[in-house]
Amino acid sequence: MAARFSALRSSVLQPLLRRHQLRPIIPRSSSSPVSTQSALPSPTQFTSPMPLSTLTIPTAACVFSSFSFGSRSYSSDSELPSNVVLVQSDDQLTASLRKAEDESSQAIFYFTAVWCGPCQFLWPDMKKLSERFPDVKFYKIDIDEVGTGPTISKLNICSVPTLHFFKNGKKAAEVVGADVKRIKDISSTLYKNE
Repeated sequence: MAARFSALRSSVLQPLLRRHQLRPIIPRSSSSPVSTQSALPSPTQFTSPMPLSTLTIPTAACVFSSFSFGSRSYSSDSELPSNVVLVQSDDQLTASLRKAEDESSQAIFYFTAVWCGPCQFLWPDMKKLSERFPDVKFYKIDIDEVGTGPTISKLNICSVPTLHFFKNGKKAAEVVGADVKRIKDISSTLYKNE
């Protein structure tokens, strides 16, 4: 998978770099011990002729896919606990949300993306939580899954990872970001005697 991202990253970025449509932005700091003013072009030369709208999320995913988050390996979904559901359509997402609200069940909705490094870092901890709380239903939703966009937009999911915690038919908490400690604390507080 890393090789695929590397090849894709190279095929997307190299032509942009060759055509000088993508340039690094190097922040200038007056407190820098080394003077870079003579070595760097003026700030106007760092502006890109390419509009920002042409840099899409998949491009950003290719750029950031090489970053490392700790020593964890990315985890596959091949061995999921029985209380984890992979949501693969908007209808399935809507039905899962309705079930969490109508049936007063406990649930965690984990909004993620394949290209998201922090999401991949967080997933092993989410699997452990699902094993620790077997009566809580965990829904894993890839925001790029075809067709899930309308409901994700209604839920105002603007960043991944995002987690929605449901208890007694109501959304009890939300966490945006890979804050493992906060996620564990909220889970323990909400679902401890379940």
